[in-house]
Amino acid sequence: MAATAGQWVAGARVRTLPNSVAPVIVGAGAAGAIGEFNWWASLLALVVSLALQVGVNYANDYSDGIRGTDDTRVGPLRLVASGVASASAVRLAAFVCFGVAGVAGLVLVALTGHWWLISIGVVSVAAAWFYTGGPRPYGYAGWGEVAVFAFFGPVAVLGTLYVQAGELTWPGAAGAVALGSISAGVLVANNLRDLPTDQTAGKITMAVRLGDRGTRVLYVALVAIPFVVSVLTAIAHPWLLLGLLAAVLVAPAVRTVTRGSDGMALIPVLRDTSLAMLAWAVLTGVALALS
Repeated sequence: MAATAGQWVAGARVRTLPNSVAPVIVGAGAAGAIGEFNWWASLLALVVSLALQVGVNYANDYSDGIRGTDDTRVGPLRLVASGVASASAVRLAAFVCFGVAGVAGLVLVALTGHWWLISIGVVSVAAAWFYTGGPRPYGYAGWGEVAVFAFFGPVAVLGTLYVQAGELTWPGAAGAVALGSISAGVLVANNLRDLPTDQTAGKITMAVRLGDRGTRVLYVALVAIPFVVSVLTAIAHPWLLLGLLAAVLVAPAVRTVTRGSDGMALIPVLRDTSLAMLAWAVLTGVALALS
C-alpha cells in the first residue's frame, strides 16, 4: 500500500517546521539591523533550512521505524512504523530533501562567495542523518537537544546573518542562543511525551537520563531563555521588548508541563511551543529591523 499525499505531509511533521523558519527570520532581522538585508539570500537560506528539517524528519521516521522504536509510540503518524510507506521510500524521501538543501546551499554560497560554508552544509546533513541513523545514533545517547540547539540556533541564525552581512553581530548571537534554546525545548517536550516508550525501546534520550521531573525543569528553563534575551538586549535596542508578547503563546504549554501532564496531553505543548518560537522570531526580527 502506497502512502497518500496527506500521509506524506503528516510524515514530514509540518508542525515542527517553525524550528527551521524562526532562525532564518531572526538572522535576516539581524542583517537588516545593520542595513545588510538581502531578500534572495534569506529565501535561499529558508529553502536550505526547511529542506534539511523535512529531510531529518523523514530520516528519523525511517531509522526509528526499522529499529522498532516507534512501534508503540504515542503521537502523530509515523510512515514506516504504521506500515503506510516502505522503509526504502521514506529513506529516499529523506535523501531527496537533503539533495534539495544541498542544491540551494550551493547556489547560495556561489552567489555570496562564502565557499567555506559548504563544510557547514556537509556537517549539517551528516548530523541530520546520524541523529537516529547509523550504527551509533547520537539521538539515542542523549545528545539530541545539544544538536538541536547548535543547528537551529548558532548555525541557522548566524549562517543566515553571515551570508548577507559577511559578519556576525551581538544581537544576532543573542538571537541564536534564544532560538537554539526554545528549539531544544520543543524536542524536550517531545521526548517527555515519549519517555515511557523510549525507556522500553532502549532509546536513551536526555529525558530518559534526567527522568520525568528533571525533564520538566529543563523544558521550563529552555523556553524562558528567549524572554530573558529580549529583556537583556532591550537595554541597547528597546524595540526588542516586543518579543515578550510571545509569552502569551507559551504560557499554556508551561502550565501543562508543570502540572505533570503526560502522554497525548503533551501534544499541544509541542504546538504551542513551536508557535511561541515563531512569534518570538517574527517580533524580534521586526524589532531588529526597526532598531
